[in-house]
Amino acid sequence: MKFEEFDFQPALLDAIDAMNFRECTPIQEKAIPILLQGRDLIGIAQTGTGKTAAYLLPVLDRLSDGSYPENAVNCLIMVPTRELAQQIDQQVEGFSYFTNVSSTAVYGGNDGIRFEQEKRGFAMGADIVVATPGRLISHISLGNIDLSKVSFFILDEADRMLDMGFYDDIMQIVKQLPARRQNMLFSATMPDEIQRMARTILHDPAEVKLAVSKPADKILQAAYVCYEPQKLPIIQSLFSNNAPKRVIVFASSKLKVKEITKSLRRIGLNVGEMHSDLTQAERDGIMHRFRNGHINVLVATDIVSRGIDIDDIDLIINYDVPHDPEDYVHRIGRTARAGAEGCAITFISVDDQSRFQHIEKFLGKEVYKIPIPDELGEAPEYTSVKSKPRRKEKGRHFFRKPGK
Repeated sequence: MKFEEFDFQPALLDAIDAMNFRECTPIQEKAIPILLQGRDLIGIAQTGTGKTAAYLLPVLDRLSDGSYPENAVNCLIMVPTRELAQQIDQQVEGFSYFTNVSSTAVYGGNDGIRFEQEKRGFAMGADIVVATPGRLISHISLGNIDLSKVSFFILDEADRMLDMGFYDDIMQIVKQLPARRQNMLFSATMPDEIQRMARTILHDPAEVKLAVSKPADKILQAAYVCYEPQKLPIIQSLFSNNAPKRVIVFASSKLKVKEITKSLRRIGLNVGEMHSDLTQAERDGIMHRFRNGHINVLVATDIVSRGIDIDDIDLIINYDVPHDPEDYVHRIGRTARAGAEGCAITFISVDDQSRFQHIEKFLGKEVYKIPIPDELGEAPEYTSVKSKPRRKEKGRHFFRKPGK
């Protein structure tokens, strides 16, 4: 379906054409007609599916007709990170180029000058505000922003916001909004917490769900079935003869990230950590050093499993099994990008076996289990998706890039 088939304002169609948007993605084709009807919407879609345009275009079409209050915030978009706020704000600028719709991005991790700039943006009347929850709460508490005229409320990457502990902030912000508004919630996954929040915030929403993409064929997937104390020695064994170049180690919590980082530094690896306890400036600094090769191993929570624009990650290690197949796909999708090859290795503890079986069922195949090094002792048995015990194998550890 082409964008010109929608009855958008001419100025918006001109901007879409100028940005070389031609064919709708599946999420756009399904979501845009629903949103143009004014209905609330739950969109379940991964990053990279075009979901930002799916909600921006209907909102911009409505705002550009001139029937909404001037010098007021008419649309509020909540996002988990500074990077996503900047990205969406840039898209708003592009799509609204030929209209009178204005926008501003509001996010933490910067100095007081930026805070004052945001404050002036509110005073000048930004139609669309793209904000991270913590920063917006700061402006609300100081009386810098009036949200009483918001007609469109959008939660993007809602599952990431909940993972980062923003639920209370979001609900506090919702209390500042008028009762009559159109709501949109977009999330890659739909855990129980998201469903509860949706029931609280949205009214009779339509639902659009895209199937989760399978991992790229060029990702060599493997796993170690091991006990928890064997995980760090396995990492040490992996890199004993192959110095890491660019590796991301994903862990289930920020506490575990800190513990792993300390342990890997003790064995001589050049490690950085990424989690929600860091300031934005600290996160930016670590990512800059990782991109430039000053850090070889990045230990992180799922805060970096989406939206990181680095094309040459050699290896992903899932220190803990992700909670669901969607998170697994996002994590290992950091490697084998831009046509490159890559590896993804998962450590499966006894408690995580059923979770990994669920992932294998989604993948439609059993992931190869690498025998742990003999010197690390016996490994636990693994029951595959076919409910057959894993045949125990003897052998050395395995680490190589595909095709080598």
